[in-house]
Amino acid sequence: MKAKVGLGRTALVTGASAGIGVALARVFADNGFGVVLTARREDRLREVAEKIRADFGVPAVTITADLADPAAPGVLFEETRRRGLDIDALVNNAGYGVPRYFRKNPWSTHAAFLQVMVTSVVHLTHLFEPGMTERRYGRILNVSSLAGLVPGSAGHTLYGPAKAFLVRFSESLALEQRGDGVHATALCPGFTYSEFHDVLGNRSLVSRLPKLLWMDAETVAREGYEAVMAGRPVHVPGAVNRAIAGATKVMPEPLAMFMMRRQTKKIRVGD
Repeated sequence: MKAKVGLGRTALVTGASAGIGVALARVFADNGFGVVLTARREDRLREVAEKIRADFGVPAVTITADLADPAAPGVLFEETRRRGLDIDALVNNAGYGVPRYFRKNPWSTHAAFLQVMVTSVVHLTHLFEPGMTERRYGRILNVSSLAGLVPGSAGHTLYGPAKAFLVRFSESLALEQRGDGVHATALCPGFTYSEFHDVLGNRSLVSRLPKLLWMDAETVAREGYEAVMAGRPVHVPGAVNRAIAGATKVMPEPLAMFMMRRQTKKIRVGD
């Protein structure tokens, strides 16, 4: 029987109503952490929380919030304090994609995207990190993407840059927190079976990709948990994804850009 390293500790997971977010909440719960689940869909959050309580016997509470609202991180922080919860692990997972070319979406769409994908992550970390440092224990897991480690693409223009920011942010945090008992990790999955592509509207296109490119959310979550517990600043799950990330580092930039252009044409929905 494995040791429950998280007994008496609490993890806050954003975007916890589906996909990798649910899988991450479950892997933390499986390791003894109580969980605070947050997302926009209250009914779905309650279902996830009930299942976690039944399966793992740990506390699971929900706080509905829309991270596109600049006030949401502060509300989450104050609500956890009101409930007497010290957050020992912060899992910044909430995210989505914006299809079409940059110029064809209104600024309000881009502003909301950056608020969720970048600003809320930094804000939540800024709120919860000091308590972790004071208690000499903390785990900050930022769900980035393989897209943050490879050249940019036409369409989904801000997705790769936002994910690349999370990689560098996590690396910097990891260096700052050395010796404090606080680990920061960027998890960089590739194609993962989840609702992501259904919401994005390109499920039929990405389904044509080779199966070896795909991973299940549970495996991605398990690897992310193990990486942050071990204190690895960046982790790319899956041998194929690691090979892709490694190849783009040594590949001449024009060739890498050419290959990205060819690949993204296969999965892009509308320009």
